Parts: sequence; structure tokens; C-alpha cells
Amino acid sequence: MEKKRHALRKLLEAVEKEILKKPNRKTLDRLSLLAGFQDWDSFQEALHGAGDEAIYGGHKEVKNEKLERKEEETKKETPQ
Repeated sequence: MEKKRHALRKLLEAVEKEILKKPNRKTLDRLSLLAGFQDWDSFQEALHGAGDEAIYGGHKEVKNEKLERKEEETKKETPQ
């Protein structure tokens, strides 16, 4: 019985080790593409960065475009 416990414990350790293994870079890049980013680095930068890129998925063009529109609307609303 003790041998079976030991064997099961070893099997469980091996399975846990495999499950907890970090995916390779190619897999991370593909997952990032599904989330709308160019690669894993872009995703990580947006996720952990401190700018508006995190909101707009790292696409600075979109952020700048929306910012410009907002500034134009503010200018129209402000009497001169």
C-alpha cells in the first residue's frame, strides 16, 4: 500500500509540474493576437503599463485619434 501511495504522489507531482509549466513564447504570442495585440511583449506592456495604451490595447493611433476629437469638441463648446 505504501508503494502505491508513493507512486501516486510521484505521478501527481509530475502532472502538477506539467500543468504549471509556463507556455512557450510562440503560444503566448498567439494568445496575445487573439486579445488584439501584436505580440506577448505588447500585451504585457499594455497590461502593466501606466498609460492609456492599456485601455486601447496598445494602439496609440486610436488613442491619439480619440484625444484629438475630444480636443476639437472642447474647442467648439468653449466660447471665445
